[in-house]
Amino acid sequence: MRLQGLKTRIARHPPAAFLPPVECIAAHSRPSRWWFAGARPILPAMLHDSVHVPKPSLTEVLFAWFLRLVGASCFWFALSYWAMLIGFSHNGAGRFDFLSPEWRAAATALAVVYPVAAIGLWLLVSWGPVVWVVAAATEIAMDKFYPGILGHRPLLIVLHGSVAVTFVLFRAALLYQRLRQVRKVRVDSP
Repeated sequence: MRLQGLKTRIARHPPAAFLPPVECIAAHSRPSRWWFAGARPILPAMLHDSVHVPKPSLTEVLFAWFLRLVGASCFWFALSYWAMLIGFSHNGAGRFDFLSPEWRAAATALAVVYPVAAIGLWLLVSWGPVVWVVAAATEIAMDKFYPGILGHRPLLIVLHGSVAVTFVLFRAALLYQRLRQVRKVRVDSP
């Protein structure tokens, strides 16, 4: 009885997948065959939303690769801090329960902040560099204010400084490129 009702309902209202193709003309293309599924048309091949998609410049591509490289290094730092905290590195001497309270606070904070910075930098989102600055500032503060307790690592300071300078240079180059492009596009310029 229930099967008979289902057959009757399908006969009266066939699924949209069984409807024949309908000729349609898109607003910016030649006529194509659309398959209607209910009220929504489905294209056999998806079209771009806009006809002209600007290509990224070489500076933008290099900046993206730079951010991803810094993100990968942040992930490496995160793994090294986690390895230290669980006793996998330093022959177990850096395990959390063996550390001094200063190292516990610093290593735990950096073990949490560095993976977040790595994800943000890899995904090229705006908060990625901000979180990296927090992690780098924490390590620089560890080096400058507590060198006797937390150790002195001048190479790490040079690394963070060079990444910061490179980031600022990339941002300045991108700003100059955008200003030049806006000036070129303006109609009222002489």
